[in-house]
Amino acid sequence: MRRRPAKTLTVLALSGALAASAATTANSAPQHGGQGEIRNVIYLLGDGMGRTHVTAARDRFYGASGKLNMETLPFTGAVATYAVEKGSDKPALVTDSASSATAWSTGVKTYNAALSVDSYEKRVVTLMEQAKKAGFATGNVSTAEITDATPAAQFSHALLRGCQGPTYSDAACLPKKEDGTYESAPADKTLVTPIAEQIARNGTADVILGGGLARFEPDDQKSLQAQGYQVLGNFGDPKLPAQTAASQKVATKTDLSHANGKKVIGLFNRGNLTVEQAKAGLPADAVQKQEPTLADMTRKSIQLLGDRGGYDKNRKGFLLQVEGAQIDKRSHANDAAQTLGEIKAFDDAVKVATDFAKKDGHTLVVVTADHECAGFNIIEKGTYTNAEAVAPPANTDAGNTANNSTPSRSASGAKDPVRSTGAVNGAGSGDAKNFAPATFRTPNDPAGVKDGSPDASLWLTYLSGNHTGADVPIFAYGPNGSAFAASQNNTELYGKLYRSLFGKSPQQH
Repeated sequence: MRRRPAKTLTVLALSGALAASAATTANSAPQHGGQGEIRNVIYLLGDGMGRTHVTAARDRFYGASGKLNMETLPFTGAVATYAVEKGSDKPALVTDSASSATAWSTGVKTYNAALSVDSYEKRVVTLMEQAKKAGFATGNVSTAEITDATPAAQFSHALLRGCQGPTYSDAACLPKKEDGTYESAPADKTLVTPIAEQIARNGTADVILGGGLARFEPDDQKSLQAQGYQVLGNFGDPKLPAQTAASQKVATKTDLSHANGKKVIGLFNRGNLTVEQAKAGLPADAVQKQEPTLADMTRKSIQLLGDRGGYDKNRKGFLLQVEGAQIDKRSHANDAAQTLGEIKAFDDAVKVATDFAKKDGHTLVVVTADHECAGFNIIEKGTYTNAEAVAPPANTDAGNTANNSTPSRSASGAKDPVRSTGAVNGAGSGDAKNFAPATFRTPNDPAGVKDGSPDASLWLTYLSGNHTGADVPIFAYGPNGSAFAASQNNTELYGKLYRSLFGKSPQQH
């Protein structure tokens, strides 16, 4: 092999150095809104949305070479989500929404079902409480009941997430001891005060939009109005001992469009909001048709929180949390069609937030999840799951028997006709024992291919009906967005969000 002349090597070295210098300059330069002072933070949370949820929705709605809005954001990373055991710092490898929401809201790990208390049941301050105290406008939006775990963690504190209201019960609000009896009520009575009652009285969020009207009572409306909230709809008749669908009036998207208060609360369903797929199939005059989309609520929240004319001129900006809750709830139900629709609805809200951030220039947008739900997965077209098979795959290696392990399984390769009767959203949809995948057409499929057909290219399965311990994706745009382009723990998100808002690190709890 010939040697290159020294002169050539010198030129190549100089060229390489110049290229490296240019690359360093390019990498250190602000990208995609990455410069400037941060005035606003919008934190969007797809509940239960794992990496495969994102991929499946991309394939479904945009095709294999397309992208969801969240995937166009320039900074990406991953988040570990584990919780801890009660009364310790021992990891609990699979979190629920309450402990995960506590982690990014406070920077503290806690036990599953706990809201903004540590594993020893001590209250910890939340980012939204800190932002409100510092003069930021604040908003909390969800497609679930607003008292549910993810929104609740930012503006309430509870030993158990089930302590939502409207009434108190030991079963809902007090953890059980090993002998099956309930713990004594803590000295801090807030921790066993129904979440709806806390929300209606603490004023932590200026804009509150979501579901859960049945959790609230007329005296909650009275308290909110006394604090200056514009209440959309009506919380009920104070003369009645308990409120019903007849006595309460849910807010509507028309009410939302007319909202103009400095503080606004709108609850658009007595329970969770209606999933988009179900809403689309209802008659035009169905009451659920009057529910706003998550994108609608996000857009209005940004307008209300960012309206400088409606706020004190000394306000610093806003903190807004937005949850697409039904991704998780429909994954629990193993309903792939509804899950995909809810990811799309969430991604539409991401676009609203990002479009605002691009125009504003001073807004950080962070998009992530609290945990993965149900082991959502994409399998090869025409294949089948282990649950459909007569027996699991063989655990042997004929080419190297040293790789065989115990217990060895028999090789089958055949489907069990009792457990595999066609796609669950197609020919096998009426069989409760069917473990087959659900199949969906994508933009890459030929015209005429339908959901539920074996010809559809997207084949989806679930591993379980509950959460998993998988890391979740994170996407960011705007000033300090690069801080989230890392493999990180969910508690680290609190510190990064805090530094983005306040320009300094948080003090230890």
